[in-house]
Amino acid sequence: MAGTMVGRTLNDRYEITERVGLGGMAEVYRANDKVLGRMVAVKVMLPQYAADPTFTQRFRQEAASAAKLQSPYIVSIYDWGLDDETYYIVMEFLRGTDLKTAIKERGFINQRKAAEIGSQVAQALSVAHSANIIHRDIKPQNIMIQPDGNIKVMDFGIARAGDAGLSQTATVLGTAHYVSPEQAQGKDLGPASDIYSLGVVLYEATTGKLPFDGQDAVSVAVKQVKEIPAPPRTINPDIDPSLEAIIMKALEKDPAARFKDASEMRRYLNDFLAGRPVNLGASSQQTQVMNGGVAPLPMGGSTSVMPSVPNISNDTTQAVKPNTSFSADVPKKKSKKPLIIVLAILAVLAIIGGIAFAVSSSGDNVEVPNVAGQSVDQAKKTLTNAGFKIGQETEVYSTEVESGKVVGTNPEAGQKAKKGSTVSISVSKGTEQVSVPDLRGMTKDQAQKALTDAGLKASEGDTVYSSDVEEGKVAEQSIAAGNSAKKGDTITYHLSKGEEKVTIPNVVGQSQSNATSRLEAAGFAVDIAYQESTSVEKGNVISQSATGTAAKGSTITLTISSGAGSATIPNVVGQAQNDAIAALQAAGFNYSVEQMSSTTVAKGTVIKQYPSAGSGTKGDTVTIYVSTGDSKQSSN
Repeated sequence: MAGTMVGRTLNDRYEITERVGLGGMAEVYRANDKVLGRMVAVKVMLPQYAADPTFTQRFRQEAASAAKLQSPYIVSIYDWGLDDETYYIVMEFLRGTDLKTAIKERGFINQRKAAEIGSQVAQALSVAHSANIIHRDIKPQNIMIQPDGNIKVMDFGIARAGDAGLSQTATVLGTAHYVSPEQAQGKDLGPASDIYSLGVVLYEATTGKLPFDGQDAVSVAVKQVKEIPAPPRTINPDIDPSLEAIIMKALEKDPAARFKDASEMRRYLNDFLAGRPVNLGASSQQTQVMNGGVAPLPMGGSTSVMPSVPNISNDTTQAVKPNTSFSADVPKKKSKKPLIIVLAILAVLAIIGGIAFAVSSSGDNVEVPNVAGQSVDQAKKTLTNAGFKIGQETEVYSTEVESGKVVGTNPEAGQKAKKGSTVSISVSKGTEQVSVPDLRGMTKDQAQKALTDAGLKASEGDTVYSSDVEEGKVAEQSIAAGNSAKKGDTITYHLSKGEEKVTIPNVVGQSQSNATSRLEAAGFAVDIAYQESTSVEKGNVISQSATGTAAKGSTITLTISSGAGSATIPNVVGQAQNDAIAALQAAGFNYSVEQMSSTTVAKGTVIKQYPSAGSGTKGDTVTIYVSTGDSKQSSN
């Protein structure tokens, strides 16, 4: 059952205190690291997958793969282990909200903020791709926005390392709305697949809409492969054309037509943020059509595993042929022979079953067996074997029996009923779910009342820094507003302790790349401007917009030297020494003076110069030769 890990200590070290999330293959808990005395997140594989060696291997791979990655925008992995058949991964505990929740709350987010998020995700992907690791499930749910405004990319649970040995032919891992065309077709994936998924994320973030939607996963997957998305500005006219061009390039059907790598995509996003021109050339989206099959993919936000379906025609009106594990109302030609054989078999079984029932219904009253806690199929089999018919199935809430299992029967277990009579079963739909209220901006008392009114319990957690919530009011909550929680569950809220101030590193004189890395590592966003300089080497920082301390997440502008620049060396021959010097300085050149006697040029006048007049580089030195007059006359 969900949440049963609370109160348990894994390997005498990680004390589980609260469940904070549930995914398709694992639960995530808040825990106390008793050795280091810190709060951590512990990801625990669900029991139904723990017995599958493929999933356990992939789970171990997640820890090994993600632990290699060092980036301010990737969640840190601390440890992994096995405790009494429970596989777990220990990672950095993150505060904040995921991007999906932010989009749901606001409809769409500010395009500059979306570009900043995209730039940070691209940096994280660049680090992963450099380590030969492909995420394969980039989606808003896996992008956590922290209180300082920066992001962390989470869940490398389906990431594939190049040496992992887990590649499965015709197998798709991912979420239907965000998979690339090649991923939908079950093809081998490269970094370009993650770039496509990031394009979908930016599309949704800036418009509030997904590029493709449908009634089921197959229809969405077909659109990913064959259809061209509507330009974002047809949905949100305020989107800048440059940002739209970046998004559409990431969404190219052909992987080769996308950005060559995540670093390139990041550079273009940073150019947009800095106000620099973004020239990506013409898009092929108007004419591109992909061939190949589509793998049935999961709808909604969870990640699933399923086989791909090959060979979709270029004819967009042709039906998609489903595989045997996925049903859909799709017309297809079928042989009648198998149907006839199946009907014949069913007829024989029906005769046999009728005989068996006639025999079984002739007995006395028998005791109704206890099927509480069994699956529905198991319960039906038990009741049928006891000689009863299966009556109505009724779903009921239960705090004791997990969802999908039988709560009880009517007549009740232990009572006697005539063989052949009908027994109804009640099936648990789990604990009643309630909507979690939005606590942000509330006082402590207001938050506790709101949770109580919703049928939930309140717990005050550690205070956190917040740039947009005033001190003493709720800045974060353990389960985001609008999500469902079990009635009676505990929601932890965190009060704001105001905006976090951090020291701004002094990066003057450093290279652009080193300066940017230092500032970003300190928690700042970076903007770039360029300026000519004769004293600072090209590519190094001339100045920075702020020093001292500033709010974490704020923007620091770096002025970068573009070099000395070119200029024209003036002709100063025949000019007085002081006039010649003034002319050279005004043109951006340094000077040196050499004395030379002359019988023809007046004393103090420039006889010649080197280099001569013409093209030069600002900051270079021009030597002028100044007449000292006729040395023979002077000696006389």
